Amino acid sequence: MERPELEASSDDAMDSFLEKFQSQPYSGGFHEDQWEEEFEKIPLFMKKAPSEIDPKENPDLACLQSIIFDEERSPEEQAKTYKDEGNDYFKEKDYKKAVISYTEGLKKKCADPDLNAVLYTNRAAAQYYLGNFRSALNDVTAARKLKPCHLKAIVRGALCHLELKNYGEAVNWCDEGLQIDATEKKLLEMRAKADKLKARSIRLVSEAAGEDEDSASEGLGELFLNGLSSENPYGARLSVDDQGRLSWPVLFLYPEYAQSDFISAFHEDSRFIDHLMVMFGETPSWDLEQKYCPDNLEVYFEDEDRAELYQVPPKSTLLQVLQHPRYSVKALTPAFLVCVGSSAFCRNYLRGRKVHQIK
Repeated sequence: MERPELEASSDDAMDSFLEKFQSQPYSGGFHEDQWEEEFEKIPLFMKKAPSEIDPKENPDLACLQSIIFDEERSPEEQAKTYKDEGNDYFKEKDYKKAVISYTEGLKKKCADPDLNAVLYTNRAAAQYYLGNFRSALNDVTAARKLKPCHLKAIVRGALCHLELKNYGEAVNWCDEGLQIDATEKKLLEMRAKADKLKARSIRLVSEAAGEDEDSASEGLGELFLNGLSSENPYGARLSVDDQGRLSWPVLFLYPEYAQSDFISAFHEDSRFIDHLMVMFGETPSWDLEQKYCPDNLEVYFEDEDRAELYQVPPKSTLLQVLQHPRYSVKALTPAFLVCVGSSAFCRNYLRGRKVHQIK
């Protein structure tokens, strides 16, 4: 057949199609009154995928899902797909589903440590917003094992420690993050907050005046500075400086001679050795053997049950000791035992008692 005849045949076919199109209305289009709902059913234009995909109702979407989550793809590809899905849920603030997606990604056990670190860190963020701070902390810890310098994991770990009231650990995590990026604003703000809260988390024990030791111990309770009277039985008061740091009334006891010293304002950032140098710059009248010299002295505190002793490093600050988990402040007055370490009295005094060295 020659070209003119082919063109004529093609024109006849087109004319026939147009005549049929005009006489028979198109039935596959959108309905004018509900085109938006019908448009939403097309996967490409969906604003939000259904939570459960029924292959009968959404065959196109079910087909796409089977392609996306194809088990024949590599573990890395599958893990990344679940990560992206989790991120989408996270943006929608559907944190429970985000956790599920990130978990599925981790189950693929891909060989990419960076991807696994991101999955752990993102799951930690979702857990954090669900209020599961301990689970979130476990996840960021796992992320840091894979990627120690992962700054997002460090930031989220510090946040978790703040929520769990582990203020000392929050400070440590912030410091580690600031070694990576000294200008990270979130870490700087969190560190300042954690440091301030840490200073307020000292455990205080109240004793009723005039009660004997046994009856008083029955009423021991954990109190915190907020709302607590700042005056102690000795008449001295807690004071706060412009930076919010405390000065404490502190009692030093010398059991060898049944003597004591009372410091009305021991700043929490001051070191023990600094006060000992002042108190024993001159030999006290009761030290007949002249052995109570700052370099010879050892400082201890008793735990709440008075069963065990803890030796205080002379260069420690008061705040560092007050934050020790076994230290309890009674009657708003921290108290410490002082003796000459090389003396026979000290050896006899410590004999039979368990002594811990504070680092």
